[in-house]
Amino acid sequence: MYKILVVDDEEGIREIIKKYAQFEGYTVDEAQNGMTAIDKCSEKDYDIIILDVMMPDLDGFSVCKEIKKHRSGLPVIMLSARGEEYDRIHGFEVGVDDYVVKPFSPKELMMRVSAVLKRKNNISDDAFEYKGLKIDFSGRIVYVDGEKKDLTPKEYDLLLYLIKNKGIALTREKLISNVWGYDFYGDDRTLDTHIKLLRKNLGEYSELIVTLRGVGYRFETK
Repeated sequence: MYKILVVDDEEGIREIIKKYAQFEGYTVDEAQNGMTAIDKCSEKDYDIIILDVMMPDLDGFSVCKEIKKHRSGLPVIMLSARGEEYDRIHGFEVGVDDYVVKPFSPKELMMRVSAVLKRKNNISDDAFEYKGLKIDFSGRIVYVDGEKKDLTPKEYDLLLYLIKNKGIALTREKLISNVWGYDFYGDDRTLDTHIKLLRKNLGEYSELIVTLRGVGYRFETK
């Protein structure tokens, strides 16, 4: 499960980001100022930071530079009420991965978080490969140790969605609504049956689909 650190001196901003991030399956930690964020990053491991620029005492640029000294590969998305080109350029110069101007759409922010994490985990839009598991997204072809697997369209859609959200805890409701659609009238057993069949097709890689009891599933590489 991916862990996000949200750094903003405005509690309302932190709360709305936390709400949307948790809905997407992320674990969220908060910091209300730059020094707290730096301390947290020295104590805990995060997968990505959402960092405000305009904060008292220590601005986001300074925070980013300090964190990057010890965690150079940690992705950072910067939030700012200012959209000037200088701020954007300066942000990228200190190692920011993306830059979002306030006011922002929380849904768009989550899409940007997902995109940055995909780049970090080398998940392209064309293919996925892990050991002997190879998936051609454009051709909708799955190979397991060189053997082509005949997945049903829904099994493939389910696998694709799990991989595109690698590392994220996905509830049964979220999987059903995104793979089957909001007008689906079946029940959880339909999802569980497809997961069972999908695991059978994946063979030794079936363990990549992790069951989260009482929640749903997560695709996770070792």
